[in-house]
Amino acid sequence: MAIVLGLAGVYLVLSVVLWALQEKITFPAPRAPLPNPTQVLGYGEQIELRMKDGTRLTGWYLTPAPTPQHAISRSSTPFPAVLWFYGNGETIGAIWPIIRDFRPPHAALLVVDYPGYGASGGRATEAGMYEAADLAYEALSSRPAVDRHRVYVYGRSLGSAAATHTAATHEVAGLILESPFTSARGMAARHYRIFPTFLVRLALDNIGRIQRIHCPILIFHGTADMLVPIKMGRAVAAAAGGPVEFVMIERAGHNDTYDMGGNTYKAKLAAFVR
Repeated sequence: MAIVLGLAGVYLVLSVVLWALQEKITFPAPRAPLPNPTQVLGYGEQIELRMKDGTRLTGWYLTPAPTPQHAISRSSTPFPAVLWFYGNGETIGAIWPIIRDFRPPHAALLVVDYPGYGASGGRATEAGMYEAADLAYEALSSRPAVDRHRVYVYGRSLGSAAATHTAATHEVAGLILESPFTSARGMAARHYRIFPTFLVRLALDNIGRIQRIHCPILIFHGTADMLVPIKMGRAVAAAAGGPVEFVMIERAGHNDTYDMGGNTYKAKLAAFVR
């Protein structure tokens, strides 16, 4: 009986800890300086946005890549643009080489560190991530050189929630998701299955929002993803309200999709952003 009561006590304590710390677990909020894009890429600008409470957000705005083969695209305005939302353990300082190598070269791009992430101020929360997404969308779509009718939204892993939020609440030309999960409760049921899902306070409801999204959708998912299994990506695709292309990246896990996808990934992404 003492052992049973002890185990029950441990279970109760762990349940309380998970309930209290789930936002910190979901949003680890790594810190990193914001690189100067002109120093690491040779072009682009640092931007600042302000949340309603005055929290300062930092990010990058990049024009189409300044390469000779895309000179025509760069001189033709307005041009398409991509709003980029990264995963939960990332920052601009960590992923700028991926942005450099995988962004559609003929489109502008805007990426912002979430509240509490990178060089942005504030605290990382689900609501804060969505407010940052709204601000980033308005900042990008209001650029004079950007065609606001050709704004595409890209979201990877946790960023898929910011991306589906944006696509469900704003006009977007297309939605790109990489390794999307169904919802916070779906992830909890997979990784914390011994605990009841009613403890989950976060929503991160991709499966619910995708039903209201009717633009073209492109989804990438690694076949060997153990964190967000490919069946979750398939479930999101099946629930979509618009046309969907589902691209499997063979043998890719959760964090090596760019390496495993390579040039095929880059070409598919560039072709989708017209």
